[in-house]
Amino acid sequence: MKYDNVKRVVILGGGESGYGSAVLAQSKGFDTFLSDAGTLSEKYRSLLLAEGIAFEEGGHTEELITSADLVVKSPGIPDKAPMIVRLRELGVPIVSEIEFAFPFSKGKTICITGSNGKTTTTTLTHRILAEAGWDVAVGGNIGESYALTVARGDKEWYVLELSSFQLDGCHDFRADVGVLMNITPDHLDRYGYNFQNYVDSKMRIIRNQSSDDHFIYLGDDEVVGREVAKLHPAATLSPFAKGNIVEGVARVEVGGRSLAIELDKLHIKGLHNAYNAMAASLAALAAGVEEEQILSTLYSFEGVEHRLEKVCVIDGVEWINDSKATNVDSVWYALESMTRPTVWIAGGTDKGNDYEPLMEFVGRKVKTLVCMGVNNSKLIDNFSGIVPVYNTSSLDEAVEVCRQVAQSGDTVLLSPACASFDLFRNYEERGRLFKERVRELATKR
Repeated sequence: MKYDNVKRVVILGGGESGYGSAVLAQSKGFDTFLSDAGTLSEKYRSLLLAEGIAFEEGGHTEELITSADLVVKSPGIPDKAPMIVRLRELGVPIVSEIEFAFPFSKGKTICITGSNGKTTTTTLTHRILAEAGWDVAVGGNIGESYALTVARGDKEWYVLELSSFQLDGCHDFRADVGVLMNITPDHLDRYGYNFQNYVDSKMRIIRNQSSDDHFIYLGDDEVVGREVAKLHPAATLSPFAKGNIVEGVARVEVGGRSLAIELDKLHIKGLHNAYNAMAASLAALAAGVEEEQILSTLYSFEGVEHRLEKVCVIDGVEWINDSKATNVDSVWYALESMTRPTVWIAGGTDKGNDYEPLMEFVGRKVKTLVCMGVNNSKLIDNFSGIVPVYNTSSLDEAVEVCRQVAQSGDTVLLSPACASFDLFRNYEERGRLFKERVRELATKR
């Protein structure tokens, strides 16, 4: 997007994305104003004051917002929010932080999206480039915002985790290397409970790519395969799949360069992590990282917080924090990797989940389901009669039930399949508090 006629930029939302956008806007000389309908955290309030950026919180002042030439919308704000509806009625352009920052950066981008696996793949890809000594930043949906890094000092490379919400606000943005992990039903409450709307959002990852670019995707995903065949991306295509794995070695190739990954040398286990390792390797190969460096980082990488994170073992019971599993597909991969009888903790804010894909694993691997949430009726209806089901309404209650039913040799797995907002601020808080309770339990033992 060209900003030649833009004088006033308004940012909606005062979290990491909004704060970074405000800093970038002010640094480029725009009349900058930030508005948050809620209460700003003390961190971002202090930072905005220190930067001298005008802002309001606790509500939106319409005349201060509708006077904008451009609005940068934080990804958590839905399109049906009254202020967004009003801005669209007035024809005020609305973009995401990613779109806003793009014209101000000379760096190349590796952009990773998907319903599951994107955080691990993004973190691993960034680690590969960083350990190779490249000038690289990680951002988007994790870490420091893309806009803030661009404002503070541009990088040669960016590894960006992009959610569907961020992609929705991208128009001219282009990924030099696009990575699509998978597309399974998620966030349907934001997409009119229409799966194709969500699919279309994810496929924006290839928007504006040319024959000079690379598109890496999961060839085993039927939805992605269908969309690739339909859209004919201009970029060089590099699929990865389970078929790449032969006798414990995953072989990938892009642009005439190949790599053989010995899966038993990875600290991160399971098919989903084999996919993550293949995707990150292909992205790094496409960017130009040496094969030896890629393998060195792959074999030392121990995973990310809140994703199949081992907390501790208490009286022979293994406790695992998988709080980041906020949809059914992510839980499918978690259960697929379980090798011990599993006490499964699930529940939270349902996003239109269909639990049918989990039935086979639950019947075979789960010994008890402990529901944790304000309203657990959907989980109870789906799994009662398959396994014993306990209904709890707090973390403390759920952990206590697990302590009582789990026996030596079992695994207690927090893998919620739902958003966290009924009891927690986000999945990070849910996972952190879970770990605290479990470690307290270990201390008492």
